[in-house]
Amino acid sequence: MTMLKDFDWKPLALVPVLSVLALPAVGSPSTWLTLTVAGLAMGLIIFIIASGLTLVFGLMDVLNFGHGVFIALGAFIAVSVLGGMGSYVQAESLWLNLLALLPAMLVAMAVAGALGWAFERLIVRPVYGQHLKQILITMGGMIIGEELIKVIWGPQQIALPLPPALSGVLYVGDAAVEKYRLLCVLVGLAVFAVLAWTLNRTKIGLLIRAGVQDREMVESLGYRIQRLFIGVFVAGSALAGLGGVMWGLYQQSVTPQMGAQVNVLIFIVIIIGGLGSTLGALIGALLVGLMANYTGFLVPKVALFSNIALMVAILLWRPQGVYPVANR
Repeated sequence: MTMLKDFDWKPLALVPVLSVLALPAVGSPSTWLTLTVAGLAMGLIIFIIASGLTLVFGLMDVLNFGHGVFIALGAFIAVSVLGGMGSYVQAESLWLNLLALLPAMLVAMAVAGALGWAFERLIVRPVYGQHLKQILITMGGMIIGEELIKVIWGPQQIALPLPPALSGVLYVGDAAVEKYRLLCVLVGLAVFAVLAWTLNRTKIGLLIRAGVQDREMVESLGYRIQRLFIGVFVAGSALAGLGGVMWGLYQQSVTPQMGAQVNVLIFIVIIIGGLGSTLGALIGALLVGLMANYTGFLVPKVALFSNIALMVAILLWRPQGVYPVANR
């Protein structure tokens, strides 16, 4: 009860407040519902990607600007896996379509996680504690990764169409809600639930949170924090790979540069949320998704910088983000 009493509930109100404020501006309730579901779906995909990066920064103090390469890799792995499951992908059955998507997601996470392990050992490990060098070397790693993707899959845009059962819309009254966006909402909420349970209810989560606050104390108790670091980096990379699959299907196409293009949104999200905060990243991602969809409908020209304006407004209210974990 004391924890609930001490918990800061104000940031949680930002998402419903933004939605309610948008309703009179949009005018039509059915259009508003369509935009809101689309914004929540987009936000939850961004959260899947950003959650890994915010964990890496919160625990490891690593500014990984190469995070985008795991996103792009996950999307291209999905292209290859789904391309080899033609009968499942082209079937009209929802269950067969999901049976095709599940291995694509799992393989993308496994490959992105393996690349994350190599990325940490070869690129990140030599520059721990040196933020400027981290930015430069991880950006270089992303450029190299993009070029390797071009070598394997080619430099051109590749179509990644939705399976038949996940394309199209469902009608809720007069509102049209895309089926795939509902799947994105479910997957995003499932990822958040697993992360929240792991961080708050398990021994590994306790060590991660303790490592954020006081690494030396955790090491003095006999735990090998370096192994924990590697595990977190691999998990963060795997989540980026999953997010890449979801984002590629969301865009219905993939390019080698897609990870770099999403990177801007990811950093806006983790800055809004508070560096290292999973709950903050969720709130930031939902706000970014909703803002992009509302402004894209109401004032398309404003949509280009609406999320930066949102970030500035949040930081004027809370300079360290809505739920800061560590003072950086």
